[in-house]
Amino acid sequence: GTNTPRDFVEFPSQVFENWAMAPSVLKMYAKHYKTGEPMPDELIEKIQKAGHFNQGFATVEYMAAAYLDMFYCSINEPFTADISTYETDKMKELGLIDEIIPRYRSTYFRHIFSSPTGYSSGYYGYQWAEVLDADTYEYFLETDLFDAKKAIAFRDEILAKGGTDNVMEMYKRFRGQKPKVEALIKKRGMEQFLN
Repeated sequence: GTNTPRDFVEFPSQVFENWAMAPSVLKMYAKHYKTGEPMPDELIEKIQKAGHFNQGFATVEYMAAAYLDMFYCSINEPFTADISTYETDKMKELGLIDEIIPRYRSTYFRHIFSSPTGYSSGYYGYQWAEVLDADTYEYFLETDLFDAKKAIAFRDEILAKGGTDNVMEMYKRFRGQKPKVEALIKKRGMEQFLN
């Protein structure tokens, strides 16, 4: 079930989103409403390119918020500083440029301050779940999107187990190795930064 660590809980649902935009799958359901013709390759390519637009900015914006979350959750004594100054100083420590601010500012960062979901010090979990889902999808792409053996392993080692075992051990039994962040970088169209 969903009784798993915060940095794993989003992964099982996110992984399936990859199939919806796969060219071979799009051709199965994305058809012209009058002619019934499948979506043309040129349009699929445009959609994929649009999905890569601004991913560097979005990634840094997200990570700034995740770091800000960690900074607040590392405070061990009563906080008496000016909240805006604290946030600005911490972002400067990270080297964040002025053109990018954290996705959520301190004064309305509900995930960490007032959310009943308990994401304090765990906002990074969404990003880690994306690493897992990108690595899983890349694993399927190595053979076939509909590889039955891999699908059964995913069902048996990830979905069926829920929170009953160490999630990294579950993942390694499914995938045969630890996840690689490079898969997410490629998925976001930023593979030129891998060299």
